[in-house]
Amino acid sequence: MNATIDTAVIVVFSVFIMLIGFLFARTGRNLKSFFAGGEAVPWTIGGLSLFMSFFSAGTFVAWGSIAYQHGWVAITIQWTMCIGGLITGLYLAPRWKATGNLTAAEFIRERLGERVQKSYIYIFMLVSLFIKGSVLYSVAKLVGSSLGFPLLPTTIVLGLFMIAYTAVGGLWAVMVTDILQFVILTAAILIILPLAFNAAGGVQPFLEKAPERFFQVVNGEYTWGFILAFALYHIFYIGGNWTFVQRYTSVDKPKSASKVAFLFAGLYLISPILWMLPPMVYKTINPGLTGLDTENAYLMICKHVLPAGLMGLILTGMYFSTSASANTALNVVSAVFTNDIYKGSINPNASDRQLMRVARISSWLFGLGMIGIALIVPYIGGIVEFTLSIGAITGGPLLAPPIWALFSKRLTGKATLSITLISLGVNLVFKMILPLTIGFKLSRGAEMVLGVGLPFLMLAAWEWYMRSSNKVSPEYHAYLESKAQRKANAQQVNEEEVLEIKKQNRFGLRVIAFALAFIAVLLFALSLLTTAGSGLVAGIAALILLSAIIPFRAALKAKLPQQADGATPPVAAYTQSEQV
Repeated sequence: MNATIDTAVIVVFSVFIMLIGFLFARTGRNLKSFFAGGEAVPWTIGGLSLFMSFFSAGTFVAWGSIAYQHGWVAITIQWTMCIGGLITGLYLAPRWKATGNLTAAEFIRERLGERVQKSYIYIFMLVSLFIKGSVLYSVAKLVGSSLGFPLLPTTIVLGLFMIAYTAVGGLWAVMVTDILQFVILTAAILIILPLAFNAAGGVQPFLEKAPERFFQVVNGEYTWGFILAFALYHIFYIGGNWTFVQRYTSVDKPKSASKVAFLFAGLYLISPILWMLPPMVYKTINPGLTGLDTENAYLMICKHVLPAGLMGLILTGMYFSTSASANTALNVVSAVFTNDIYKGSINPNASDRQLMRVARISSWLFGLGMIGIALIVPYIGGIVEFTLSIGAITGGPLLAPPIWALFSKRLTGKATLSITLISLGVNLVFKMILPLTIGFKLSRGAEMVLGVGLPFLMLAAWEWYMRSSNKVSPEYHAYLESKAQRKANAQQVNEEEVLEIKKQNRFGLRVIAFALAFIAVLLFALSLLTTAGSGLVAGIAALILLSAIIPFRAALKAKLPQQADGATPPVAAYTQSEQV
């Protein structure tokens, strides 16, 4: 591998994407435009952004390791995410949009009370920083070890890049990056897959050399119990994670929010097959990896088959797909702090200018905290497993009650806090205390069932008690009044605001078209430098160039309000989201 060419590819893509972020620096007029794209983001862009926000280095490292060791079950595991997306599209995403809230935290405050909101906010921000800090560490280690760079400066540089991009451009900048990452990653996978099969001697030799049970739907410790528990977990995670809720609230109406989740589900039906085949093929090329070395299976197959330049493309795809989830989490954490802590408690009368300044400063502060956690990972050890366990411990207790509140008028704030704290405590006992004291440890499947099942059963029991007593939560009545007031305020959106939102969204489509064309040109250049697969790279570049026509034409069709023949600004688009 020619590290110079690969490094140059990464640098060019990184600088280009940073410049795109600066293009959006002047488009964020207020919190709605900065954090929710004016609630008029096209559902296709929202769906692709949601899809990319779900990525991390674990997609290639953890699932790639499982694919190398156990085969097809790695694909089965990721299909549970497709199930979560379908259920979310049918029931949860439209409900989130119909609330009319900017963030999940805002809904929690109005529906369950400020005390519950603040408790959730502090836990959410802490959990997000730890998870994204470990993600940053993982991708920095991947890039650093591949190109021979020291870990510490690599971590700092990549972390600062993530922060700067998010703090400058807001949600539209993050989503445009997500689209570009999707294109880069898809191009990289489509290039490596045929080269991997060619290195294995073809499809038939791969099938013949594969280990026994390699193509079983479940395998090893990943049983049907684990798969079902993981599917249940992802219904709550995809439907209630604050990062993903932002994608459902940033479109124009509940039906579009459903389409965002359905697009995510469709992509997760197909993409796991494409992602997991390369490490599965590598099992027949080099079957000798054991232990932690299996986590490098994806990187090894890339090094084995890719010529100079294309390895840089793969690393770029891995880095930016990982940074997508970190960027999104950073944007949401900043949104929650600015909208629900600073505006909600510290300075309720803050102007848009003040809120935008706090939004950008908080993005930097939380991002620096993420870098700090990433830097201490090598010294405390085992944090990757720890962050995975955080999901099992906190997922159900934090995500289930707000989702339940979307449908229930009987859940109270006091009951929510009790259910959250009790289930968190039980999960911590089974995960951390019992293994250390009596040596009892739950299986991964049982851990997931406990984490999601316990709060679900407690919520159902509370609902039954309140229904049998014919009681309604007092917070629910206050929520209805607040929702009615917000709906009345939405009717007062002025023409200037609508015009600026239209301009921002049309500008975003134009930037996407230009960025796709740039990626195509860069791939054409790489096709001239590669020693293998040059025709394949050029063909993919041509497809990307043609795809740039789609957002370009959409931008041309996106007429501004004053361009419509005597039509009034589409204020209704912003009030439809209030209807259930």
